[in-house]
Amino acid sequence: MKNIKVLDGNHAAAIGAILSKPDVVAAYPITPQTPLVQHFSQYVADGVMNSTIVEPESEHSAMSVLTGASLAGARTFTATSSQGLALMYEPYFRASTMRLPIVMNIVNREMISPQSVWGGPQDSLTVRDAGWIQIYVEDNQEILDMTIQAFKIAENKDVLLPINICYDGFYLSHMTEGVEVPLQEEVNGFLPPYKPTHVKLDPETPMAVDPLTPGNYLQYYRELHMQAMDNAKRVIKEVNDEFAEKFGRDYFGLIEPYRMEDAEYVLVTLGSLTGAARIAVDMAREKGIKCGLIKIRSLRPFPKDEVRELLKKAKAIGVIDRNVSFGWHTGIIYQEIKSAISNLDAVPTVPFIGGLGGEDLTTDLMVEALDCVIKAGENKQIDNEAHWLINRKGR
Repeated sequence: MKNIKVLDGNHAAAIGAILSKPDVVAAYPITPQTPLVQHFSQYVADGVMNSTIVEPESEHSAMSVLTGASLAGARTFTATSSQGLALMYEPYFRASTMRLPIVMNIVNREMISPQSVWGGPQDSLTVRDAGWIQIYVEDNQEILDMTIQAFKIAENKDVLLPINICYDGFYLSHMTEGVEVPLQEEVNGFLPPYKPTHVKLDPETPMAVDPLTPGNYLQYYRELHMQAMDNAKRVIKEVNDEFAEKFGRDYFGLIEPYRMEDAEYVLVTLGSLTGAARIAVDMAREKGIKCGLIKIRSLRPFPKDEVRELLKKAKAIGVIDRNVSFGWHTGIIYQEIKSAISNLDAVPTVPFIGGLGGEDLTTDLMVEALDCVIKAGENKQIDNEAHWLINRKGR
């Protein structure tokens, strides 16, 4: 019998982490991540969680604590949002370049200023090139499942990189839905204990960790880091397939295609806005228009080969961004897609920006975007500046 619970996204993340049995958790509360930390504290107080919980004085300290814990051989977990991630940046970058498989959920929230505490992936997208694996999820079930998968991906001997599971603040973190919670013994069979071999602070086998490094060695380490990121593409797929076989839920690995078999007009999405975009695609299909959708799951490593293969026959593409890339007048995912298809024949590709500061990206707006993409394909129009999707009913 399935174990279904009604959970918000933060609670789902906490349960996913607890089922993965981290040795050390260090986290500092920040909106909209705060309830996740509260759940951990409650589970410890109730005797459900057998982990060491560290209550640091800041996010910088939280990541520093986990750096030391991971070096000592512990499985580690944390979470943060927005300004907390910014404060954490120094040890955040260090964790990846030291090849520490720390798992951190980022509850996506706009950066300030102007003052905003509402959802948006600008925070995690801004640090996408700091060497972490980044997976973006759509709903609360995917939050729980990917938190478990994250440990197995990060700790794989061919990867050994920290990983972010990113999900939209408030739209997922505070909204509830039915989530199937696996049994502890099921997770135990899927996720073995962490046994580090590449680096570990042990007086029996002393080693120098992170000494001053000349350029020729640094270049060598960066090359290995980039190779590990490439390896992660394979490992993410393998872990997804193993999880799907064991638990019956398939997330397709790096990207999730929807009605792409013969699609001529395609929307590209990231995160929770995907649901509204799927409905828009279905509405177009009912009219006989061949539309499809690609949900980007892995931003780092970026699935350029998979994206290129799916889009090679598209007549027009629309990329929905809930973020901005200053200086380009587009969103960040648009740039990633354009780079991936740069060797294909010129395809009209329309950038869209909307949903900033927690604004709702409704089905009507997705229909509006798809209509624009279809017109661009018919007119062979190639746009370089973003179309802004504005929820006029809310103004």
